[in-house]
Amino acid sequence: MTDTQTEPDVVDLLQEQHAAIRDLFAEVLMATGRDEREDSFHRLVRLMAVHETAEEELVHPLARHTLPGGKDIVADRLAEEKAAKEMLSSLERTDVDAPEFPRLLDELRLAVLTHARSEERYEFSRLRGSFGASERAALAAVVKAAEATAPTHPHPGTESATKNLLVGPLAAMTDRIRDILRSS
Repeated sequence: MTDTQTEPDVVDLLQEQHAAIRDLFAEVLMATGRDEREDSFHRLVRLMAVHETAEEELVHPLARHTLPGGKDIVADRLAEEKAAKEMLSSLERTDVDAPEFPRLLDELRLAVLTHARSEERYEFSRLRGSFGASERAALAAVVKAAEATAPTHPHPGTESATKNLLVGPLAAMTDRIRDILRSS
């Protein structure tokens, strides 16, 4: 965010979330106790789910229609997101103390970090160059609003704006009830 900008830029917001996701992967991997690992992992799952939903509903459609080569750029990102959602969904069903958990988490981490680098390089940098500061600030506000009502767990197969808008509200409600029950 620049000094003259009062609202966050959508690209900065998404890149900050990528950094938070990287930090949460490290936190899960370095956690020493079951409760700490489980808490960190649930925060990671939630952030990844809401982040990807907002990208799929808003950012990718915008990139697809406004960027040169946007259709191909987005198709590649959506394929990566689907694979990551499938991995995350499977990992979410694995006990955090299971012997295979660290290996599976690291496989997911590598896939997600590769995906994030590709988004930042091929999509986000081009979006920054295609829209002014006020437009990017408005997009950040819309992304935050989408994240506030997004599902909090991965739902592979919903990697489009249409599918997210059709399935998302019910999935979000179900996920949030599940989260409440898990925390009580």
